[in-house]
Amino acid sequence: MDNTLLQEIPSLDLADFTSGDPQRKTKFVQDLGNAYNTIGFVAIRNHYLTAELSQRLYDIFQRFFFLPEEVKKQYEFPELHGQRGYIGRYKETAKGFKTPDLKEFYHVGQEVTDNDPIQDEYPANVWPEEVAEMREIAVEAFRRLERSGVEMLRAIALYLGLDEDYFDNKVKNGNSILRALHYFPIENPDTIPPDAVRAAAHGDINLITLLMGASAEGLQVLRRDGKWIPITALPEQLVVNVGDMLDRLTNNNLKSTIHRVVNPPREKMGTSRFSIPFFMHPRSEMDLTCLESCIDAQHPKMYSDMTAGEFLEERLIELGLKKK
Repeated sequence: MDNTLLQEIPSLDLADFTSGDPQRKTKFVQDLGNAYNTIGFVAIRNHYLTAELSQRLYDIFQRFFFLPEEVKKQYEFPELHGQRGYIGRYKETAKGFKTPDLKEFYHVGQEVTDNDPIQDEYPANVWPEEVAEMREIAVEAFRRLERSGVEMLRAIALYLGLDEDYFDNKVKNGNSILRALHYFPIENPDTIPPDAVRAAAHGDINLITLLMGASAEGLQVLRRDGKWIPITALPEQLVVNVGDMLDRLTNNNLKSTIHRVVNPPREKMGTSRFSIPFFMHPRSEMDLTCLESCIDAQHPKMYSDMTAGEFLEERLIELGLKKK
């Protein structure tokens, strides 16, 4: 990434929000809102995921993805609709596209530990015997990313003129997903469809996405002026963007960030790319009805009323992970 682009990416310090200093907190909230209304994403430092844990997370998932295909497929369960465990190659197609993405991935979901009855809604996580430490490392990373996400949502709530804790009970034991992605090598690019890409342009389903640095370049974000720009999370930062649920809730006031993962140059198609985003989802019963404060004569209501669970169901069908 060149220096001009580095200067363009808003980089904020989460410690400003959590410091207890009202001025630093207010400035963080305003800077965050400005970033989401101009570029659509922000880089955050001093979050709760350590560099060491992030590296360990990448190491264990690389070990899994390099296992033989027949071993990985033991942890793929179509009846879970891609919500837990392994999801094989060519299984997900971006909304509005017909050619599947060039990727495989592994999903780790919420582990409910306080007897919350919502546990009955969630399938159990799938843990491969071949990577024994996956559970400990992935669950710890999930918790730290979730904690970081809660703080980000508190800042977003204040920016929207809501109570700071507006999202707290909505994301407690929420249906969040840690997704480990492997964009697998293509040894012969002539064997794939000409329009096949690692990840076609899309918005994320959830409230917000927290992304740690990927193993290679390729992520591009659609800026508000219609230009695609490359972005890479620096080692000590998380890139945080708005998802479709938050877009819906705010009546397109906070716009879902459209992004894609482009193929590398032909000579690098035979190499892997790894990425691990955390998709912060609320509980399924959260009402995504547009906030009254985001509707006026200039901004009429854009979306029909729907719960988070209903919206997720709709999108899983569109992605090809679930049948109607």
